[in-house]
Amino acid sequence: MVATLRGLFHPTLPGLVGALLFALVSLTPSLLPRPALFQGLVTGVTAVIGYGLGVALAWVWRAFADREARTPGARQWRWAAGIGVVTLGAADVISVRQQDRIRELMGLGDASAWRLVSVPVVAVVVFCLLLAAGRGLRRAARALSDLLARRIGAQAARATAVVVVAALTFFTLSGVVYDTAIDAVDSSFALGDQQVSSRLDPPASALRSGSPASDLAWEDLGRQGRRFVARGPSGDDIAVFTGRTALDPIRAYAGTAHAEDVEQRARLAVDDLERAGGFERANLLVAGTTGSGFIEPSASESFEYLTDGDSAIVSMQYSHLPSWVSFLVDQQAARHAGRALFDAVYERWSALPADARPRLYLFGESLGSFALETAFSGEADLRNRTSGGLFVGPPGFNSLFTEFREQRDPGSREIEPVFRDGRTVRFTTDPWSPVIPQDRAWDGPHLLYLVHASDPITWWSPDLIWDKPDWLSEPRGSDVAAAMRWYPIITFWQTSADMAVAMAVPSGHGHDFVGEHVAGWASVLQPPGWSREDLRRLQQQLLDTGAQDAGIPPSLRE
Repeated sequence: MVATLRGLFHPTLPGLVGALLFALVSLTPSLLPRPALFQGLVTGVTAVIGYGLGVALAWVWRAFADREARTPGARQWRWAAGIGVVTLGAADVISVRQQDRIRELMGLGDASAWRLVSVPVVAVVVFCLLLAAGRGLRRAARALSDLLARRIGAQAARATAVVVVAALTFFTLSGVVYDTAIDAVDSSFALGDQQVSSRLDPPASALRSGSPASDLAWEDLGRQGRRFVARGPSGDDIAVFTGRTALDPIRAYAGTAHAEDVEQRARLAVDDLERAGGFERANLLVAGTTGSGFIEPSASESFEYLTDGDSAIVSMQYSHLPSWVSFLVDQQAARHAGRALFDAVYERWSALPADARPRLYLFGESLGSFALETAFSGEADLRNRTSGGLFVGPPGFNSLFTEFREQRDPGSREIEPVFRDGRTVRFTTDPWSPVIPQDRAWDGPHLLYLVHASDPITWWSPDLIWDKPDWLSEPRGSDVAAAMRWYPIITFWQTSADMAVAMAVPSGHGHDFVGEHVAGWASVLQPPGWSREDLRRLQQQLLDTGAQDAGIPPSLRE
Protein backbone atom coordinates (compact mmCIF):
# COMPACT_ATOMS: atom_id res chain seq x y z
CA MET A 1 0.00 0.00 0.00
CA VAL A 2 2.85 2.34 0.88
CA ALA A 3 4.47 1.67 -2.49
CA THR A 4 1.17 2.29 -4.27
CA LEU A 5 0.67 5.65 -2.57
CA ARG A 6 4.25 6.64 -3.34
CA GLY A 7 3.72 5.75 -6.99
CA LEU A 8 0.53 7.71 -7.28
CA PHE A 9 1.42 10.82 -5.34
CA HIS A 10 5.22 10.78 -4.88
CA PRO A 11 4.91 12.21 -1.34
CA THR A 12 7.98 13.51 0.42
CA LEU A 13 8.94 12.29 3.86
CA PRO A 14 9.19 15.81 5.39
CA GLY A 15 5.76 16.59 3.97
CA LEU A 16 4.24 13.45 5.47
CA VAL A 17 5.84 14.21 8.83
CA GLY A 18 4.22 17.67 8.74
CA ALA A 19 0.90 16.13 7.66
CA LEU A 20 1.00 13.63 10.54
CA LEU A 21 1.82 16.29 13.15
CA PHE A 22 -0.97 18.58 11.97
CA ALA A 23 -3.43 15.69 11.74
CA LEU A 24 -2.65 14.71 15.32
CA VAL A 25 -3.19 18.26 16.57
CA SER A 26 -6.47 18.53 14.62
CA LEU A 27 -7.81 15.67 16.73
CA THR A 28 -7.29 17.61 19.95
CA PRO A 29 -10.37 19.19 21.58
CA SER A 30 -11.82 22.39 20.16
CA LEU A 31 -14.79 24.46 21.31
CA LEU A 32 -17.55 22.13 20.08
CA PRO A 33 -18.21 18.42 19.55
CA ARG A 34 -18.00 17.37 15.92
CA PRO A 35 -19.75 14.70 13.86
CA ALA A 36 -17.37 11.98 12.73
CA LEU A 37 -17.52 12.76 8.99
CA PHE A 38 -16.96 16.45 9.64
CA GLN A 39 -13.99 15.70 11.90
CA GLY A 40 -12.53 13.50 9.16
CA LEU A 41 -12.88 16.38 6.67
CA VAL A 42 -11.21 18.81 9.08
CA THR A 43 -8.36 16.37 9.80
CA GLY A 44 -7.79 15.74 6.09
CA VAL A 45 -7.62 19.44 5.24
CA THR A 46 -5.39 20.11 8.27
CA ALA A 47 -3.05 17.33 7.19
CA VAL A 48 -2.67 18.94 3.76
CA ILE A 49 -1.77 22.25 5.43
CA GLY A 50 0.85 20.41 7.50
CA TYR A 51 2.15 18.65 4.40
CA GLY A 52 2.69 21.95 2.62
CA LEU A 53 4.49 23.46 5.61
CA GLY A 54 6.65 20.35 5.97
CA VAL A 55 7.71 20.54 2.33
CA ALA A 56 8.39 24.27 2.63
CA LEU A 57 10.49 23.91 5.78
CA ALA A 58 12.50 21.09 4.22
CA TRP A 59 13.18 23.26 1.17
CA VAL A 60 14.36 26.15 3.36
CA TRP A 61 16.62 23.82 5.35
CA ARG A 62 18.20 22.45 2.19
CA ALA A 63 18.71 25.98 0.89
CA PHE A 64 20.62 26.98 4.03
CA ALA A 65 22.54 23.70 4.14
CA ASP A 66 23.30 23.97 0.42
CA ARG A 67 22.52 20.36 -0.39
CA GLU A 68 20.15 18.39 -2.59
CA ALA A 69 17.13 16.47 -1.35
CA ARG A 70 17.86 12.94 -0.13
CA THR A 71 15.72 10.00 -1.19
CA PRO A 72 14.56 7.93 1.82
CA GLY A 73 15.13 4.20 1.57
CA ALA A 74 12.49 1.49 1.85
CA ARG A 75 13.35 0.91 5.52
CA GLN A 76 12.79 4.57 6.35
CA TRP A 77 9.43 4.52 4.58
CA ARG A 78 8.35 1.40 6.51
CA TRP A 79 9.35 2.98 9.82
CA ALA A 80 7.56 6.19 8.91
CA ALA A 81 4.40 4.30 7.91
CA GLY A 82 4.44 2.21 11.09
CA ILE A 83 4.94 5.20 13.38
CA GLY A 84 2.26 7.14 11.52
CA VAL A 85 -0.36 4.37 11.78
CA VAL A 86 0.31 3.76 15.48
CA THR A 87 0.32 7.41 16.52
CA LEU A 88 -2.72 8.27 14.42
CA GLY A 89 -4.60 5.30 15.84
CA ALA A 90 -3.72 6.24 19.42
CA ALA A 91 -4.71 9.87 18.77
CA ASP A 92 -8.00 8.65 17.29
CA VAL A 93 -8.82 6.70 20.46
CA ILE A 94 -7.90 9.64 22.70
CA SER A 95 -9.92 11.97 20.47
CA VAL A 96 -13.08 9.89 20.93
CA ARG A 97 -12.70 10.08 24.71
CA GLN A 98 -12.16 13.84 24.54
CA GLN A 99 -15.19 14.22 22.28
CA ASP A 100 -17.22 12.34 24.87
CA ARG A 101 -16.04 14.82 27.51
CA ILE A 102 -17.11 17.82 25.39
CA ARG A 103 -20.44 16.18 24.65
CA GLU A 104 -20.94 15.57 28.38
CA LEU A 105 -20.37 19.28 29.09
CA MET A 106 -23.17 20.05 26.64
CA GLY A 107 -25.60 17.39 27.78
CA LEU A 108 -25.10 15.05 24.84
CA GLY A 109 -24.57 11.29 24.80
CA ASP A 110 -21.31 9.55 23.98
CA ALA A 111 -19.95 9.52 20.45
CA SER A 112 -20.53 6.46 18.26
CA ALA A 113 -17.88 3.74 18.28
CA TRP A 114 -17.84 3.91 14.47
CA ARG A 115 -15.99 7.20 14.90
CA LEU A 116 -12.78 5.21 15.49
CA VAL A 117 -12.94 3.99 11.88
CA SER A 118 -14.80 6.72 9.99
CA VAL A 119 -12.61 9.67 11.07
CA PRO A 120 -9.25 8.26 9.83
CA VAL A 121 -10.80 6.83 6.65
CA VAL A 122 -12.41 10.13 5.67
CA ALA A 123 -9.25 12.03 6.63
CA VAL A 124 -7.04 9.85 4.40
CA VAL A 125 -9.44 10.14 1.44
CA VAL A 126 -9.64 13.93 1.75
CA PHE A 127 -5.87 14.21 2.16
CA CYS A 128 -5.20 12.11 -0.95
CA LEU A 129 -7.71 14.04 -3.07
CA LEU A 130 -6.29 17.42 -2.08
CA LEU A 131 -2.72 16.21 -2.50
CA ALA A 132 -3.59 14.93 -5.98
CA ALA A 133 -5.09 18.32 -6.83
CA GLY A 134 -1.90 19.99 -5.66
CA ARG A 135 0.19 17.63 -7.75
CA GLY A 136 -1.92 18.51 -10.77
CA LEU A 137 -1.22 22.21 -10.27
CA ARG A 138 2.49 21.52 -9.93
CA ARG A 139 2.50 19.56 -13.18
CA ALA A 140 0.71 22.43 -14.90
CA ALA A 141 3.39 24.81 -13.62
CA ARG A 142 6.16 22.52 -14.89
CA ALA A 143 4.52 22.21 -18.31
CA LEU A 144 4.22 25.98 -18.57
CA SER A 145 7.84 26.37 -17.40
CA ASP A 146 9.07 24.01 -20.11
CA LEU A 147 7.10 25.98 -22.69
CA LEU A 148 8.46 29.34 -21.52
CA ALA A 149 12.03 28.01 -21.26
CA ARG A 150 12.20 27.90 -25.05
CA ARG A 151 12.07 31.70 -25.14
CA ILE A 152 13.43 32.90 -21.79
CA GLY A 153 15.92 31.69 -19.18
CA ALA A 154 15.19 28.54 -17.18
CA GLN A 155 15.01 30.30 -13.79
CA ALA A 156 12.78 33.06 -15.15
CA ALA A 157 10.56 30.44 -16.80
CA ARG A 158 10.12 28.51 -13.55
CA ALA A 159 9.34 31.64 -11.55
CA THR A 160 6.91 32.94 -14.16
CA ALA A 161 5.12 29.60 -14.43
CA VAL A 162 4.64 29.34 -10.66
CA VAL A 163 3.29 32.89 -10.44
CA VAL A 164 0.94 32.41 -13.40
CA VAL A 165 -0.51 29.09 -12.18
CA ALA A 166 -0.88 30.39 -8.61
CA ALA A 167 -2.55 33.60 -9.79
CA LEU A 168 -4.93 31.77 -12.14
CA THR A 169 -5.86 29.31 -9.39
CA PHE A 170 -6.43 32.07 -6.85
CA PHE A 171 -8.49 34.29 -9.13
CA THR A 172 -10.50 31.35 -10.42
CA LEU A 173 -11.42 30.18 -6.94
CA SER A 174 -11.84 33.60 -5.33
CA GLY A 175 -13.29 35.32 -8.36
CA VAL A 176 -15.07 33.21 -10.94
CA VAL A 177 -15.99 30.25 -8.72
CA TYR A 178 -16.62 32.28 -5.58
CA ASP A 179 -18.64 35.03 -7.23
CA THR A 180 -20.60 32.59 -9.37
CA ALA A 181 -21.41 30.46 -6.34
CA ILE A 182 -22.52 33.47 -4.28
CA ASP A 183 -24.64 34.82 -7.15
CA ALA A 184 -26.24 31.42 -7.61
CA VAL A 185 -26.98 31.10 -3.90
CA ASP A 186 -28.36 34.64 -3.76
CA SER A 187 -30.60 34.05 -6.79
CA SER A 188 -31.82 30.76 -5.37
CA PHE A 189 -32.71 32.25 -1.99
CA ALA A 190 -34.21 35.34 -3.65
CA LEU A 191 -36.68 33.08 -5.47
CA GLY A 192 -37.51 31.29 -2.24
CA ASP A 193 -37.89 34.62 -0.50
CA GLN A 194 -40.63 35.62 -2.93
CA GLN A 195 -42.68 32.48 -2.45
CA VAL A 196 -45.60 33.04 -0.07
CA SER A 197 -46.31 30.12 2.24
CA SER A 198 -49.87 28.85 2.36
CA ARG A 199 -49.39 28.28 6.10
CA LEU A 200 -49.27 32.03 6.78
CA ASP A 201 -52.11 34.50 6.35
CA PRO A 202 -51.57 38.26 6.03
CA PRO A 203 -52.20 40.00 9.35
CA ALA A 204 -55.63 41.60 9.71
CA SER A 205 -54.55 43.96 12.48
CA ALA A 206 -53.60 47.49 11.46
CA LEU A 207 -50.76 47.19 14.00
CA ARG A 208 -48.76 44.99 11.62
CA SER A 209 -46.94 45.66 8.36
CA GLY A 210 -48.46 43.76 5.47
CA SER A 211 -52.00 44.30 6.75
CA PRO A 212 -54.70 46.01 4.65
CA ALA A 213 -53.97 49.25 6.55
CA SER A 214 -50.25 49.11 5.77
CA ASP A 215 -48.54 50.66 2.76
CA LEU A 216 -45.99 47.81 2.80
CA ALA A 217 -47.32 44.96 0.68
CA TRP A 218 -47.47 41.52 2.28
CA GLU A 219 -45.93 39.82 -0.76
CA ASP A 220 -42.84 42.08 -0.62
CA LEU A 221 -41.94 41.50 3.03
CA GLY A 222 -39.80 38.45 2.26
CA ARG A 223 -40.18 35.04 3.84
CA GLN A 224 -38.78 36.00 7.24
CA GLY A 225 -40.61 39.33 7.27
CA ARG A 226 -43.93 37.59 6.65
CA ARG A 227 -43.21 35.14 9.46
CA PHE A 228 -42.39 38.04 11.77
CA VAL A 229 -45.54 40.08 11.19
CA ALA A 230 -47.91 37.09 10.93
CA ARG A 231 -46.88 35.51 14.22
CA GLY A 232 -46.29 36.60 17.77
CA PRO A 233 -48.63 37.03 20.74
CA SER A 234 -51.75 39.14 20.80
CA GLY A 235 -52.74 41.27 23.77
CA ASP A 236 -55.17 38.53 24.83
CA ASP A 237 -52.40 35.91 24.72
CA ILE A 238 -50.22 38.06 26.96
CA ALA A 239 -53.08 38.83 29.35
CA VAL A 240 -53.93 35.13 29.72
CA PHE A 241 -50.33 34.39 30.64
CA THR A 242 -49.72 37.31 33.03
CA GLY A 243 -53.20 37.84 34.44
CA ARG A 244 -52.84 41.57 33.70
CA THR A 245 -54.33 43.82 31.05
CA ALA A 246 -52.16 43.88 27.92
CA LEU A 247 -52.05 45.64 24.56
CA ASP A 248 -51.66 44.14 21.11
CA PRO A 249 -47.95 44.56 20.24
CA ILE A 250 -46.95 46.52 17.12
CA ARG A 251 -44.61 45.02 14.52
CA ALA A 252 -43.27 47.01 11.54
CA TYR A 253 -41.02 45.49 8.88
CA ALA A 254 -39.75 46.35 5.38
CA GLY A 255 -38.40 43.82 2.89
CA THR A 256 -35.75 44.25 0.20
CA ALA A 257 -38.49 44.25 -2.45
CA HIS A 258 -39.99 47.43 -0.99
CA ALA A 259 -36.96 49.54 -1.95
CA GLU A 260 -33.49 48.82 -3.33
CA ASP A 261 -31.93 51.77 -1.50
CA VAL A 262 -31.27 50.84 2.12
CA GLU A 263 -32.01 54.31 3.49
CA GLN A 264 -35.32 54.48 1.63
CA ARG A 265 -36.21 51.02 2.93
CA ALA A 266 -35.46 52.17 6.48
CA ARG A 267 -37.70 55.23 6.04
CA LEU A 268 -40.53 53.02 4.77
CA ALA A 269 -40.24 50.79 7.84
CA VAL A 270 -40.28 53.80 10.16
CA ASP A 271 -43.21 55.35 8.27
CA ASP A 272 -45.19 52.17 8.81
CA LEU A 273 -44.12 52.09 12.45
CA GLU A 274 -45.43 55.61 12.91
CA ARG A 275 -48.66 54.80 11.05
CA ALA A 276 -49.32 51.92 13.43
CA GLY A 277 -48.73 54.12 16.49
CA GLY A 278 -45.34 52.70 17.41
CA PHE A 279 -44.01 56.01 18.75
CA GLU A 280 -46.97 56.19 21.13
CA ARG A 281 -46.05 52.97 22.93
CA ALA A 282 -44.01 52.91 26.13
CA ASN A 283 -41.29 50.66 24.68
CA LEU A 284 -39.80 50.79 21.18
CA LEU A 285 -37.37 48.12 19.99
CA VAL A 286 -35.08 48.50 16.97
CA ALA A 287 -34.19 44.96 15.92
CA GLY A 288 -31.27 44.00 13.71
CA THR A 289 -31.79 40.89 11.60
CA THR A 290 -29.55 38.00 10.66
CA GLY A 291 -29.12 36.63 7.17
CA SER A 292 -32.27 36.82 5.12
CA GLY A 293 -34.11 39.01 7.62
CA PHE A 294 -34.65 36.57 10.47
CA ILE A 295 -35.56 37.76 13.96
CA GLU A 296 -35.39 35.10 16.67
CA PRO A 297 -39.02 34.61 17.84
CA SER A 298 -38.08 33.95 21.46
CA ALA A 299 -36.32 37.35 21.53
CA SER A 300 -39.17 39.42 20.08
CA GLU A 301 -41.89 37.59 21.98
CA SER A 302 -40.00 37.83 25.28
CA PHE A 303 -39.82 41.59 24.84
CA GLU A 304 -43.55 41.78 24.16
CA TYR A 305 -44.58 39.60 27.09
CA LEU A 306 -42.31 41.38 29.56
CA THR A 307 -43.69 44.79 28.54
CA ASP A 308 -47.35 43.65 28.71
CA GLY A 309 -47.67 44.30 24.98
CA ASP A 310 -47.05 48.03 25.42
CA SER A 311 -44.38 47.74 22.77
CA ALA A 312 -43.45 48.24 19.14
CA ILE A 313 -40.72 46.46 17.16
CA VAL A 314 -39.29 47.76 13.89
CA SER A 315 -36.87 45.96 11.62
CA MET A 316 -35.99 45.40 7.98
CA GLN A 317 -34.38 42.91 5.63
CA TYR A 318 -31.02 43.52 3.98
CA SER A 319 -30.23 40.22 2.23
CA HIS A 320 -31.67 37.04 0.75
CA LEU A 321 -28.78 34.91 1.97
CA PRO A 322 -28.94 32.56 4.97
CA SER A 323 -27.11 33.59 8.12
CA TRP A 324 -23.90 31.63 7.62
CA VAL A 325 -23.43 32.97 4.08
CA SER A 326 -24.28 36.51 5.19
CA PHE A 327 -21.70 36.16 7.97
CA LEU A 328 -19.05 35.59 5.31
CA VAL A 329 -20.08 37.93 2.49
CA ASP A 330 -22.78 40.37 3.64
CA GLN A 331 -21.09 42.27 6.45
CA GLN A 332 -21.13 45.54 4.52
CA ALA A 333 -24.85 45.19 3.77
CA ALA A 334 -25.54 44.49 7.44
CA ARG A 335 -23.50 47.53 8.47
CA HIS A 336 -25.41 49.89 6.16
CA ALA A 337 -28.80 48.44 7.11
CA GLY A 338 -28.28 48.68 10.87
CA ARG A 339 -27.04 52.25 10.72
CA ALA A 340 -29.79 53.37 8.32
CA LEU A 341 -32.55 51.78 10.38
CA PHE A 342 -31.47 53.18 13.73
CA ASP A 343 -30.77 56.64 12.29
CA ALA A 344 -34.24 56.74 10.70
CA VAL A 345 -35.88 55.71 13.99
CA TYR A 346 -33.79 58.10 16.07
CA GLU A 347 -34.49 61.04 13.78
CA ARG A 348 -38.24 60.56 14.23
CA TRP A 349 -37.94 59.68 17.93
CA SER A 350 -35.74 62.65 18.87
CA ALA A 351 -38.25 65.08 17.28
CA LEU A 352 -40.86 64.06 19.86
CA PRO A 353 -41.27 65.96 23.14
CA ALA A 354 -38.92 64.49 25.75
CA ASP A 355 -41.83 63.50 28.02
CA ALA A 356 -43.70 61.79 25.16
CA ARG A 357 -41.01 59.52 23.81
CA PRO A 358 -41.03 55.73 24.25
CA ARG A 359 -38.08 54.01 25.88
CA LEU A 360 -35.75 53.11 23.01
CA TYR A 361 -34.15 49.65 23.04
CA LEU A 362 -31.86 47.66 20.74
CA PHE A 363 -31.77 43.98 19.87
CA GLY A 364 -29.38 42.12 17.64
CA GLU A 365 -28.35 38.48 17.45
CA SER A 366 -25.17 37.39 15.70
CA LEU A 367 -24.80 39.54 12.56
CA GLY A 368 -27.78 41.58 13.76
CA SER A 369 -25.72 42.81 16.72
CA PHE A 370 -22.95 43.81 14.32
CA ALA A 371 -25.46 45.74 12.22
CA LEU A 372 -26.74 47.84 15.12
CA GLU A 373 -23.35 48.35 16.77
CA THR A 374 -22.21 50.29 13.72
CA ALA A 375 -24.75 53.04 14.48
CA PHE A 376 -22.85 53.98 17.66
CA SER A 377 -19.40 55.37 18.42
CA GLY A 378 -19.01 53.86 21.88
CA GLU A 379 -20.42 53.31 25.35
CA ALA A 380 -21.26 56.98 25.93
CA ASP A 381 -23.19 57.13 22.65
CA LEU A 382 -25.19 54.04 23.62
CA ARG A 383 -25.88 55.54 27.02
CA ASN A 384 -26.99 58.89 25.62
CA ARG A 385 -29.22 57.69 22.81
CA THR A 386 -30.87 54.49 24.08
CA SER A 387 -32.51 52.97 27.13
CA GLY A 388 -30.45 49.81 26.67
CA GLY A 389 -30.76 46.60 24.75
CA LEU A 390 -29.79 42.98 24.31
CA PHE A 391 -26.98 41.84 22.00
CA VAL A 392 -26.75 38.06 21.62
CA GLY A 393 -23.90 35.96 20.23
CA PRO A 394 -21.90 38.90 18.83
CA PRO A 395 -19.32 37.98 16.17
CA GLY A 396 -15.73 38.54 17.22
CA PHE A 397 -15.28 41.31 14.65
CA ASN A 398 -17.90 43.60 16.25
CA SER A 399 -16.05 46.85 16.88
CA LEU A 400 -17.72 47.86 20.16
CA PHE A 401 -17.74 44.31 21.52
CA THR A 402 -14.01 44.13 20.80
CA GLU A 403 -13.40 47.52 22.42
CA PHE A 404 -15.29 46.56 25.58
CA ARG A 405 -13.35 43.30 25.90
CA GLU A 406 -9.93 44.75 25.21
CA GLN A 407 -10.44 47.71 27.56
CA ARG A 408 -12.11 45.69 30.32
CA ASP A 409 -11.45 46.40 33.97
CA PRO A 410 -8.43 44.58 35.46
CA GLY A 411 -9.26 41.22 36.97
CA SER A 412 -12.29 40.47 34.79
CA ARG A 413 -12.32 37.65 32.24
CA GLU A 414 -12.55 38.10 28.49
CA ILE A 415 -15.60 35.85 28.27
CA GLU A 416 -17.41 37.89 30.94
CA PRO A 417 -15.67 41.29 31.07
CA VAL A 418 -16.49 44.21 33.32
CA PHE A 419 -16.29 47.50 31.42
CA ARG A 420 -16.10 50.75 33.40
CA ASP A 421 -17.60 49.15 36.49
CA GLY A 422 -20.55 47.89 34.42
CA ARG A 423 -22.29 51.25 34.57
CA THR A 424 -23.98 50.78 31.16
CA VAL A 425 -22.66 47.69 29.36
CA ARG A 426 -22.58 44.29 31.03
CA PHE A 427 -21.84 40.73 29.92
CA THR A 428 -23.09 37.31 30.90
CA THR A 429 -22.53 33.72 29.77
CA ASP A 430 -25.62 32.59 31.70
CA PRO A 431 -28.58 35.00 31.79
CA TRP A 432 -30.20 33.04 34.62
CA SER A 433 -27.32 33.87 36.95
CA PRO A 434 -26.84 37.33 38.52
CA VAL A 435 -25.19 39.70 36.07
CA ILE A 436 -21.79 40.91 37.25
CA PRO A 437 -20.63 43.08 38.89
CA GLN A 438 -23.19 42.36 41.60
CA ASP A 439 -21.73 44.88 44.04
CA ARG A 440 -22.32 47.89 41.78
CA ALA A 441 -25.66 49.50 40.93
CA TRP A 442 -26.73 49.26 37.30
CA ASP A 443 -28.12 52.76 36.90
CA GLY A 444 -29.37 54.32 33.69
CA PRO A 445 -29.51 52.36 30.40
CA HIS A 446 -29.00 48.60 30.62
CA LEU A 447 -27.18 47.07 27.64
CA LEU A 448 -26.49 43.36 28.05
CA TYR A 449 -24.25 41.16 25.91
CA LEU A 450 -25.23 37.49 26.08
CA VAL A 451 -22.32 35.29 24.99
CA HIS A 452 -21.39 31.62 25.26
CA ALA A 453 -17.86 30.59 26.17
CA SER A 454 -18.14 27.80 23.56
CA ASP A 455 -19.38 29.99 20.68
CA PRO A 456 -16.80 29.94 17.85
CA ILE A 457 -18.55 32.81 16.04
CA THR A 458 -17.85 35.05 19.03
CA TRP A 459 -14.27 33.92 19.64
CA TRP A 460 -13.03 33.52 16.07
CA SER A 461 -10.32 36.02 15.13
CA PRO A 462 -7.31 36.12 12.77
CA ASP A 463 -5.25 36.85 15.90
CA LEU A 464 -5.64 33.16 16.79
CA ILE A 465 -3.07 32.36 14.11
CA TRP A 466 -0.14 33.60 16.21
CA ASP A 467 -1.50 34.79 19.58
CA LYS A 468 -2.94 32.77 22.45
CA PRO A 469 -6.30 34.34 23.40
CA ASP A 470 -7.15 35.39 26.92
CA TRP A 471 -10.23 33.15 26.92
CA LEU A 472 -7.89 30.14 26.86
CA SER A 473 -5.40 31.63 29.34
CA GLU A 474 -7.91 32.77 31.97
CA PRO A 475 -10.33 30.51 33.88
CA ARG A 476 -12.45 29.24 31.02
CA GLY A 477 -16.17 28.82 30.57
CA SER A 478 -18.01 25.87 32.09
CA ASP A 479 -18.65 24.26 28.69
CA VAL A 480 -15.11 24.61 27.29
CA ALA A 481 -13.00 21.47 27.71
CA ALA A 482 -10.07 21.74 30.09
CA ALA A 483 -8.02 19.75 27.58
CA MET A 484 -8.35 22.39 24.85
CA ARG A 485 -4.98 23.99 24.08
CA TRP A 486 -3.80 26.81 21.85
CA TYR A 487 -1.53 25.94 18.92
CA PRO A 488 -0.27 28.44 16.31
CA ILE A 489 -2.27 28.22 13.07
CA ILE A 490 -4.10 25.08 14.23
CA THR A 491 -6.37 26.76 16.79
CA PHE A 492 -7.34 29.38 14.21
CA TRP A 493 -8.25 26.64 11.77
CA GLN A 494 -10.00 24.58 14.45
CA THR A 495 -12.14 27.54 15.54
CA SER A 496 -12.89 28.36 11.90
CA ALA A 497 -14.10 24.80 11.39
CA ASP A 498 -16.19 24.93 14.56
CA MET A 499 -18.24 27.77 13.06
CA ALA A 500 -19.75 25.27 10.62
CA VAL A 501 -21.29 23.29 13.51
CA ALA A 502 -21.98 26.23 15.83
CA MET A 503 -25.75 25.60 15.77
CA ALA A 504 -25.53 21.79 15.98
CA VAL A 505 -25.52 21.82 19.80
CA PRO A 506 -28.19 22.16 22.50
CA SER A 507 -29.45 25.60 23.45
CA GLY A 508 -27.14 27.29 25.93
CA HIS A 509 -24.00 26.28 24.04
CA GLY A 510 -22.23 27.23 20.85
CA HIS A 511 -24.29 29.73 18.86
CA ASP A 512 -27.70 28.46 19.98
CA PHE A 513 -29.46 30.91 22.34
CA VAL A 514 -33.08 29.84 21.88
CA GLY A 515 -35.03 30.38 25.09
CA GLU A 516 -32.31 32.37 26.85
CA HIS A 517 -33.74 35.67 25.64
CA VAL A 518 -36.39 35.61 28.37
CA ALA A 519 -33.83 35.94 31.17
CA GLY A 520 -31.71 38.32 29.09
CA TRP A 521 -34.58 40.73 28.55
CA ALA A 522 -35.63 40.43 32.19
CA SER A 523 -32.17 41.68 33.24
CA VAL A 524 -32.43 44.62 30.83
CA LEU A 525 -36.07 45.63 31.38
CA GLN A 526 -36.36 44.79 35.08
CA PRO A 527 -40.15 44.29 34.67
CA PRO A 528 -42.15 44.58 37.90
CA GLY A 529 -44.29 41.67 39.03
CA TRP A 530 -42.25 38.93 37.34
CA SER A 531 -40.84 36.13 39.50
CA ARG A 532 -38.17 33.68 38.45
CA GLU A 533 -40.86 31.01 38.19
CA ASP A 534 -42.85 33.25 35.84
CA LEU A 535 -39.80 33.71 33.63
CA ARG A 536 -39.13 29.97 33.53
CA ARG A 537 -42.77 29.34 32.65
CA LEU A 538 -42.55 31.86 29.81
CA GLN A 539 -39.34 30.30 28.56
CA GLN A 540 -40.99 26.87 28.40
CA GLN A 541 -44.01 28.27 26.59
CA LEU A 542 -41.84 29.97 23.97
CA LEU A 543 -39.76 26.82 23.48
CA ASP A 544 -42.88 24.72 23.01
CA THR A 545 -44.35 27.26 20.60
CA GLY A 546 -41.11 27.34 18.61
CA ALA A 547 -40.97 23.55 18.42
CA GLN A 548 -44.57 23.40 17.17
CA ASP A 549 -43.87 26.06 14.54
CA ALA A 550 -40.93 24.00 13.32
CA GLY A 551 -43.09 20.88 13.12
CA ILE A 552 -41.27 19.19 16.02
CA PRO A 553 -43.33 17.55 18.76
CA PRO A 554 -42.55 19.17 22.15
CA SER A 555 -41.62 15.74 23.53
CA LEU A 556 -38.76 15.53 21.00
CA ARG A 557 -37.60 19.12 21.31
CA GLU A 558 -34.70 18.24 23.62
